[in-house]
Amino acid sequence: MSDRIAHITIDNPPMNLGDHVLVSDLARFNAEVRTDDTVGVIVFDSADPDYFYAHEDMADAALMEQMLQDNELNLFQEVRESYRTLPQVTIAKVAGWVRGGGIEFATALDLRFAALETALFSQNEVSLGILPGGGGTQYLPRLLGRSRALEVIIGADAFDAALAERYGLINRALPADELDGFVERLAQRIASFPPGAVSLAKQAVDTGIGLSLPDGLREENKLLRQTVTPQVIEFLQAALKAGAQTRQGELDMEGLIDGLLRSQPPRR
Repeated sequence: MSDRIAHITIDNPPMNLGDHVLVSDLARFNAEVRTDDTVGVIVFDSADPDYFYAHEDMADAALMEQMLQDNELNLFQEVRESYRTLPQVTIAKVAGWVRGGGIEFATALDLRFAALETALFSQNEVSLGILPGGGGTQYLPRLLGRSRALEVIIGADAFDAALAERYGLINRALPADELDGFVERLAQRIASFPPGAVSLAKQAVDTGIGLSLPDGLREENKLLRQTVTPQVIEFLQAALKAGAQTRQGELDMEGLIDGLLRSQPPRR
């Protein structure tokens, strides 16, 4: 880990199947990182260039039996939700295949970026006679809308990163040789920001999705007040002194703020 960024590489040969080993490791890491204030951003990639997260292991009978227990949420849903609700920002960096449960895991993360030439996606459970039961029928409509989510789920066909970007499954499809650099720069940028503002912004967005607009605005206002600490007031005053809110300073406000963050690291 460096600069408040944790880099997690999925490495579960032969093809990054979601077996009991991978699922247990993901659950254990989530429990450890959730309360770790030294981590602000988590980037997931794969040790296998062909597979980011292939799908769940259909041959793992014990895991399948556990998934089908009569619980409110099944095992895979619990793991996905534990990642969706992390206070840290989570990013998937996809270079290869993502099928079934792999898509469900990726869509439970906050941001997704993929290699334009090599990343491929398929939510193929319906073709096997089941449905995406690890969050897929719930996460996809919220990202793609109903019609496109149904096309992906009941069409059960493979599609590339360009279409994934156009449909809203991923944030951006990037040339493979630009993917690492782009994700690292973005992760560093987010990790440099005041942690409280980042986690509360995530909370405001997630809460607002399930509320009416008036209720969402009230929640936003409540969370906004939590961010206005004496340290934040001090930082705003420093930004004004450095040239914010002047014609010249506004030409590169982002650069001005970045410089202040480097000299005045964020605090909660």
